[in-house]
Amino acid sequence: MSEHTIEQHEHRANRPALRSLSEDGRPRVKVGSDPASIKALSEALDQRLLSATYVRDGSPVVLEEVSGAAELVAGDEDAPPPLRSTELRPPLLARLLAEQAEVYRTRQRANGGATYDEEITPPRHVLESVLTRTSWPGLPVLHKVITTPVLRPDGTLLQTPGYDEATGYYLAGRVTHDPIPEHPTAEQVSEARDFLLGKFLRDFPWLAPADKANYLALLATPILHPFTRALSPFGVVEATMPGSGKTILTSCIGLMVGQSVLTWTDSDEELRKSITTVLADQVGVIVWDNLEEGQVINSAVLARLVTEHKWTDRRLGTNSAASFPNDRLWLATGNNLRTGGDMASRTVWVRLDPDCPDPSERTGFGIPDLDTWILDPANQAIVLRHLLVLILDWTRAGAPVSKKVPQMRQFSRWARYLGGFLEHHQVPAFLANHAEARDLDDDYAEWRAFLLRWHHLTGERRMTAAELRASAEPDPGMPDRWEGTFPTTNNGRLLSPKSLGRILTGQIGRWRGTVVLRAETDTHTKARAYYVERRPEKTQPKTSRAAGPGAGAAPVETGLFPNPESNPQIPQTPQNPHLTRENSMRYLEPG
Repeated sequence: MSEHTIEQHEHRANRPALRSLSEDGRPRVKVGSDPASIKALSEALDQRLLSATYVRDGSPVVLEEVSGAAELVAGDEDAPPPLRSTELRPPLLARLLAEQAEVYRTRQRANGGATYDEEITPPRHVLESVLTRTSWPGLPVLHKVITTPVLRPDGTLLQTPGYDEATGYYLAGRVTHDPIPEHPTAEQVSEARDFLLGKFLRDFPWLAPADKANYLALLATPILHPFTRALSPFGVVEATMPGSGKTILTSCIGLMVGQSVLTWTDSDEELRKSITTVLADQVGVIVWDNLEEGQVINSAVLARLVTEHKWTDRRLGTNSAASFPNDRLWLATGNNLRTGGDMASRTVWVRLDPDCPDPSERTGFGIPDLDTWILDPANQAIVLRHLLVLILDWTRAGAPVSKKVPQMRQFSRWARYLGGFLEHHQVPAFLANHAEARDLDDDYAEWRAFLLRWHHLTGERRMTAAELRASAEPDPGMPDRWEGTFPTTNNGRLLSPKSLGRILTGQIGRWRGTVVLRAETDTHTKARAYYVERRPEKTQPKTSRAAGPGAGAAPVETGLFPNPESNPQIPQTPQNPHLTRENSMRYLEPG
């Protein structure tokens, strides 16, 4: 692949109709009254009077090179593409017209003198009127600027720089490499496997084989996305110690496909704003790097993001909405991270454990100084070339999908395709750590401890939220009967009965190991009473979700992936005849 410039590849797109030229070779556009000017400029723009113009979501955009980009000195820096697509606005359109065309009107000299042509800048209201149009059939559709070859929906590799009509992508790579053969030889495939698995990824302190397999799947995800068209889960690269190589792993992906590096915030409002802002950038990976040690990733906004194909939100500073395709890979790094809430079932883990006092003192690496080695575009090209060889060898075999991976709800399609890719190349243990992810779910652990203690104290006695809250009031001189498991506010105070009832309602029917919260409602007073049901582990009911290998009759531990079989109806304990069992209200996403 050669060094990229827009001029080298513009000949592939439709060119404007023949026009008269100015003395300096610019095409001429004659304007007059406002209506005539609007018609003339609209027609000229639709005929690609301006180079590198495209249409996206009904609006003309222009591709321009970005000058002055600083050289990357670390893997935790932004790596934007060398080209930027910008929606045409009146000031930008006025500049481009002045640079690339001669817009003129014919005038007559005073006192009936001779006519002459005068170059002008069209008035702002004329340019605004031109840009209100939403149909531009003469402009090529631009979906995305990419910096890395990708697999088209038909299984072919988009690797020629410039505009690709089949996908609407514009490939503007930063790295250079020779074209990848459509049918790699066995020797090339063996060389690629040996480099990626035996050299490039060999020295990372993977906690288990699953972590290495999961990372290789994340590495391939941006390249395979146009082919799989699958939502990808949130990726967490975490370690037990600083200096283990977390940022190196995420930068290996981000430097190839473009990355934006964000600062984590616990505020869902600020998180929402940062997501909307970064989606306007043409990068393949968004990384929240170096989260605070022990951070719990628990965000309703993030949980919504990773399960939606399209993100819609209000543009900052306006009342208009903006929509972006959610075709990015979302990652986070940190030490001893955990998940909470719905993020537990939407996260794939890559864990590192150097198991030594100072990971930075380790020696004997296959690639010394990998953190600086990967910053060199030539070395990024080496990694990319070997990865593409493995991908094309997989597609040559028919791109087989895996039938062994666990069900992952919205991410099952991703798991099957990436699992098939890894199985084709004999990379074992993909997603094999899914059961252990439950232990990294703070929300799961806290609720399980609370429900177990509740059942220990009261059995299956029905209690209102007010009664339950009263039972947690401290007795002077006595130890806490709840042993610190009772839900509290952020500052450690007991919740009000109303607030307690609200969070209990949100947990009805959600199994936490061998315990589950149930509720009954008095048909006369409409008061709700809660109780905890506990089942011995051997008789734990099965759920109606597909399980991974070896699921059998295990307890309903939702963990990372739910268990598949149906939950039998539970006999109701005889109580007040006015009490009725409520339907289970589980937090289960659509399958």
